[in-house]
Parts: sequence; structure tokens; C-alpha cells
Amino acid sequence: MPEDALPTPPPSEPVTVCGTAPGDVGVHTVQPEEAGWRLDLYLARWYPQYSRVLLRNAIQSGGVAVDGKGGKPAYRLKPGQTVTFTLPELPRSSPIPEEIPLEILYEDDVLAVVNKPADMVVHPSRGHWSGTLVSALAYKYDELSTVRGPERPGIVHRLDRDTSGVILIAKNNVSHARLADLFQTKRIHKEYFAIVSGVPPFDSDVVDLPIGHHPKNREKMTIARSDPEAKPAVTRFEVLERFRGFSTVRALPQTGRTHQIRVHLAHVGTPVLCDKLYGGFSSITLGEIAGKRGAPAVPHGGEEGDFGAPVLSRQALHARRLTFTHPDTGKEITVEAPIPEDMQAALDAIRKYRS
Repeated sequence: MPEDALPTPPPSEPVTVCGTAPGDVGVHTVQPEEAGWRLDLYLARWYPQYSRVLLRNAIQSGGVAVDGKGGKPAYRLKPGQTVTFTLPELPRSSPIPEEIPLEILYEDDVLAVVNKPADMVVHPSRGHWSGTLVSALAYKYDELSTVRGPERPGIVHRLDRDTSGVILIAKNNVSHARLADLFQTKRIHKEYFAIVSGVPPFDSDVVDLPIGHHPKNREKMTIARSDPEAKPAVTRFEVLERFRGFSTVRALPQTGRTHQIRVHLAHVGTPVLCDKLYGGFSSITLGEIAGKRGAPAVPHGGEEGDFGAPVLSRQALHARRLTFTHPDTGKEITVEAPIPEDMQAALDAIRKYRS
């Protein structure tokens, strides 16, 4: 059977339970005539409503188990094995336009640069069908590129939900293709600003370690030196300021892997501040920064405050600057997004109490 050919369904009926709606769990027993089938093709036979890309993503993110263990898309099945599949949400055909304010940092006829706020998902996904960046873009612009499909109009690259800052938007397919080529050939330069827990032992460093999916936590990525499916990842770091227990860092990613900066910073022992996934906690109070708890205070702004009040409640990572060659004019453009108020408040408190 050709590697990518969909197999002919077997004459017998191996299904124990076949899910039909997102969230359902399908349970299948591999029959003798199905021996040697790839896992992704096996699922494609039973779930034609899902694309092969979506099925592979489900496998890699831990939504599929073979005999209770995670698998890989190219895994060859054996007779008698049990395949369990938790059905993901089907992608919607297009976002619903929503009137959501956007801060436009730069705009012309073929592209725009937006300052994405924290707590905004870039495109619709399971549990996040509204309030997304693409919904805001669909409301604001009559024309956006469709290179990445109708559910991701204009999106050339992405940022994590709680990462704020600069994101590039293409208004037509020609500019999108040219911008994507700049990303592919590493001719777009991204600079991130981060507040981290701990103090790096270096003034600057390069972390060159591959990143793959975490074997147990489907939400996490991890350093995966021995995983053949892990992807190369390179990040250059420069320490900007050092404090007692905290630092500020400039991160210059040379590749664009999922969670790359967060994984690399956590690996060297200085996770992004308030990064629950890789640092263990999701918020920090003024008292925790100052070393005091519960007492009323007069913090840096001069107004009465509370040491128990959270200063920051999301990961302190901000896409600060983007430099690229304009796809039409060839002119170099640099766009910068100011540090958002919540990160600035945390930084002010750290400078006051931890200098």
C-alpha cells in the first residue's frame, strides 16, 4: 500500500465505541487485516470529517492513545491493539467579525502591524471561538490574506495567548507569501522583552536545543534531544538588568518553535515570571516582590495600595520589536510596541524593592 494512500476499510467491524461529536471518545480494536497501517491513516479511515493535519496534531498533542500510551502519526499498528481517540473541535470555516479595539502600530495598503494585548488568542481554537485577534481583524478589514485558510485570515505568524506585543498581518495573499518567505529564510528579526525569575549567570548566551512535545503534558513543550521529531530551536539572550531574585532579558529567537523562549529560559533556570506552565505560578503580588505580605503600603505610584494585591497575573513576555523588509517597497521597517502597563508595574515594583 502506498505510504500516503488511504486504506480500504476492512470488511469486519472493529469499532467498540465510535465518537461522533467533539469531546466524545472513540475506542477501536485493530483487526488483523489492519496490521501495519499508520496511526494517522487508521484514524482518517474512521473519521473522514477531520483533515490529516488535524489528526496528526491530535496525535502529537496527546489526544490519541494506543494501548493507553501516546503514539506518533507514523506508528504502525498491530492486531489487537486498542486505539482511543478523544475527538477535537472541528475548525470553523471563518471567524465571526467582532468589534474589538485594536492598537495599530503600522499600516499601509498591503499589511498592518498590531500590538496584541495579553489574554487574547490569535485565532479560534477549542474553547476560544470569540474574542480572538482574527475576529477583530475580520471586523476592521474588508480584505485579508487567506493563505492559512479561512479560519486564520491575515495571520502570518502567532503569539501565545498571554504574550503581548507586535504581530504582523497580511492584507492579501501576495504580501502574505512574501512575508512568509522572509520568516522562512530568517530575514525578519524579532525581539522580545521578558522579566524572569532568578538571575542568569551570563550577560549574553545562545541556547541551541531542540524542542518537542512533552511526553506527559499535552499543553507543554520540552527540550527533546533524543526525540527524532523534535525541531531545532535557537534563542539568543541578553541580560538587561539584574535584581535580587529577578532579571530583565532581551530574547532574540533565531527560529520560531512553539513556546520556544519560555522553554529555553526555563531550561537555563530563569523561567519567565508568572509563567504557570514552565515556572510554577501564574501571578505575583506586591508583597511577594517586596518581601512583605498583607500590610497596606504606599507603593511607587504614591497611592495607597495593598501588598496582597496581584501586580502581574500573566507571563511577563512581550514581543517588543519587529524589523522586516517591506514586501512591496523593499524598505526596511522597524515597529516597536511599548511595554504594557502590567509588566511595567511589575518592573517598577522590582526596581523599587529588589534593586
